[in-house]
Amino acid sequence: MARQTITKRWILNTLCVVLLVLLTVELGFIYAIQNYYYGGAQQYLLSKMNAVSGVLSRYAEDSPASFSAEIRNTLENFSDKDKIELMAIDVRGHVVLTSSGFSPDERVSMPDYDMAMEGDRNAYSYTVGRLRSGEHVMAVTYPIEDLSDEYTAVRMVISLTEIDANILTFSVAMTLLCIGVFLLLALSGMYFIRSIVFPIRQISATAEKFAKGDFSVRIAASSKDEIGDLCTAINHMADELSDTETMKNEFISSVSHELRTPLTAIKGWAETLNAGGDMETMHKGIRVITNETERLSRMVEELLDFSRMQSGHFTMQMDKMDVLAELGEAVLIYTERARREHIEILYNEPEFLPIVYGDKNRIRQVFINIIDNAIKYSNPGGKVQITATQKDEGKTVCIVVEDQGVGIKASDLPKIKTKFYKANHSRRGSGIGLGVADEIIRQHGGRLEIASAEGVGTTVTIDIPAAGHGKA
Repeated sequence: MARQTITKRWILNTLCVVLLVLLTVELGFIYAIQNYYYGGAQQYLLSKMNAVSGVLSRYAEDSPASFSAEIRNTLENFSDKDKIELMAIDVRGHVVLTSSGFSPDERVSMPDYDMAMEGDRNAYSYTVGRLRSGEHVMAVTYPIEDLSDEYTAVRMVISLTEIDANILTFSVAMTLLCIGVFLLLALSGMYFIRSIVFPIRQISATAEKFAKGDFSVRIAASSKDEIGDLCTAINHMADELSDTETMKNEFISSVSHELRTPLTAIKGWAETLNAGGDMETMHKGIRVITNETERLSRMVEELLDFSRMQSGHFTMQMDKMDVLAELGEAVLIYTERARREHIEILYNEPEFLPIVYGDKNRIRQVFINIIDNAIKYSNPGGKVQITATQKDEGKTVCIVVEDQGVGIKASDLPKIKTKFYKANHSRRGSGIGLGVADEIIRQHGGRLEIASAEGVGTTVTIDIPAAGHGKA
């Protein structure tokens, strides 16, 4: 299918319609003006003919014998002979008398006379035509056969030259007006089209660069309308894509580093154990290999979860579960590690928490991720406080994990749950754990909120609806 530009479509769809409308208006105007002037000329002729016919009728009644002399006298003394030529036509159809004093030697074409003789003998016949000289005239004939045996009709002829000149003047003026309107619409339309087409071309060229991975170009928003809003939106999209691209590259770099570190440790200790050694070295190597393998396993699981989230296949196995049991197991998993890193875990375990409808493995994954982050970003000698309570009269289970670690910058806090984002690159981790945890809690109908201050610590609050009060 042939490509059509906006300009071409506008010319075809708008300018052609405008041109057609203007032509219709102009032709209608010319037709109305012509009817107005020709109608006025006809009424003028008819009024004069009525006056002449009335005079002749009275003379025919009063003095039939001198009717011929009266016709001659009427033509000679016709008051409007400078505008109208009055004629008397004999029984042969020849013009024998005229108000101008000139009578043609032969019969001339007179359609109005022929119509008057063929039709109603008491009615006027009216025609518009041209003389042999080419002059445009209007003629009216009135039969007088009933008044005289010598003459059959009187005829009036008026020149339309001046009227046609007036009509032409108005037509030219209307044509120029229509041309002016058309040009004004065309110029304003072209300006408007340019104001749309040029930004769209710029947007298209910029989008091509975005498609090739160049997010450094921005579109200048030159107007404060929908086009300007579109340019602003595309620039914002470019900023977001640029940030995402940066975070993705940092994520790949971080994951590569995170994968290489445990693999290096596993390979090193495997080579050490293969070379032989005492029992203590063997136990230490096996412990390191086990820990690093678990670390790799968690990282791979996070990557798989992230992939499922992106593809829309992140599913839950929902059932009634004991949140307290899953939280206690997650705390137990990290107690020994925290002790080795000289971090104290303070867990205020309640006697009872409401039953939650959810996926226990996913909920435990969230607790493990949050506690792991709290330990990871804490300094030796720090404390991690874990609290589990119920809120809203038992409708919500609330778990709070608070650390005294490095904290998060205020500028990083709004992005901390964004995919690929990692606020602190000096600490290990892939940067997608919080995003996965937030998605899990969200699918349980709950909320995961993070409050932090740099150098003070971070508090993560998890609210999960109790069974019967949230998502089913």
